[in-house]
Amino acid sequence: MSVWDSIVGQQPTVEMLSTLAELSAIANRHADDSIADSTLSNAPQDAQETEQHNRREQNEQRVRHGLAQSWLFCGPPGSGRSNLARAFAAALESPDHGMGDRPSNVTQQILAGTHPDVTVLSTDKVTIGIDEVRGLISQSEQMPSTAPWRIIIIEDVDRMLERTTNVLLKEIEEPAEHAIWILCAPSPQDVLPTIRSRTRLVNLAVPSQAAVTKFILEHTDVDEHVASRASRLAEGHIGIARLYATNERVMSDRDELIVGVLNMQRTSDAVLLAQRLIDSAQGQAQEEVESQVDRDERNFRRINGIDEGERLPVELRTAFHAIGKKEDVRRRITRRSRDVLDRALNSVASIYRDIGVLQNDAEDSAGLINLENRTAITELSIRIDRNRAVACLEAIETARRRLGSNGAPLLVFEALFSTLVP
Repeated sequence: MSVWDSIVGQQPTVEMLSTLAELSAIANRHADDSIADSTLSNAPQDAQETEQHNRREQNEQRVRHGLAQSWLFCGPPGSGRSNLARAFAAALESPDHGMGDRPSNVTQQILAGTHPDVTVLSTDKVTIGIDEVRGLISQSEQMPSTAPWRIIIIEDVDRMLERTTNVLLKEIEEPAEHAIWILCAPSPQDVLPTIRSRTRLVNLAVPSQAAVTKFILEHTDVDEHVASRASRLAEGHIGIARLYATNERVMSDRDELIVGVLNMQRTSDAVLLAQRLIDSAQGQAQEEVESQVDRDERNFRRINGIDEGERLPVELRTAFHAIGKKEDVRRRITRRSRDVLDRALNSVASIYRDIGVLQNDAEDSAGLINLENRTAITELSIRIDRNRAVACLEAIETARRRLGSNGAPLLVFEALFSTLVP
């Protein structure tokens, strides 16, 4: 079982990264052999000079083989860029390049987030803090403890403020020779040009519906109908497709949102729909975060050998209570609710995408996303013209920008839905 098996719809990229990982391992072995031979043949006083020489050769080999030390993985949400980053890290660090029949211990540690030489920054906050980045820089300058590389992965680097990005810039431009940085963002335009110009760009494709359906069938217990519908509604987003397939509440909330938008007749309908959406997003986010906190607390007890209900030792109480710290939970709920609302914007946009498909007589070639609502969407496509459909899509993007600028969610959606009333 290859470490790449979990990557969906990215075969050309997988082949390229897999080849680079193997070539890097060959270059590292050659460099290590050269150092060993030189150590045996040279006088002790020449050892440092010989090692520096071979390190330079190693760097040259690495450049020739195309292994950059600073990467930027870009792809639309759900394309699997974070999973690809972890798989690439495993291929670089593992002795079998992640290609063994069974995952090596190194691969398992990296995928589980427990390997000492691979650090992943994944935040539940709206932005990535400057202190977090400074901590990563300090880690990157340390020699790897067991593996060939010290690898730093930053998910959603687009959440960095400009001053935070500037702190990272110098390290990306001149990384330590044993460090590899992998940054993840939706698109190159979401990061500063100075970062783009100093990284090797890898653009991910949108996975096909067939590929996502296959993934859902292989990794869940749902039937083919549910998997196919979930992948269609998710529009290539692997994580959301899995969520739709396995969470009835999330799927039901989406269905209600689509019907609500299609049935709006007056401004009062828009205001009520906005309130229902905000309440739904808050409820989904709170349920998800509280479930995660509960899992983390159970794992904490299990790791420390403490049974459920058993009194915690004094020395562990602070760490345990930090898991469910109210301020952190509130911040995580806010962040997750924003994710739900962003997903809602995509769902609403799919209505006007389908309208455009019908208005341009392109259903046979492009297909519809909201097949279950085809009749209502057809009626709306007759009531509004093409210019109006485009204006509605522009209004949705305006709402997305307002949310990204910390606009009040209820006001943002009241304004959006009022604009969408035909």
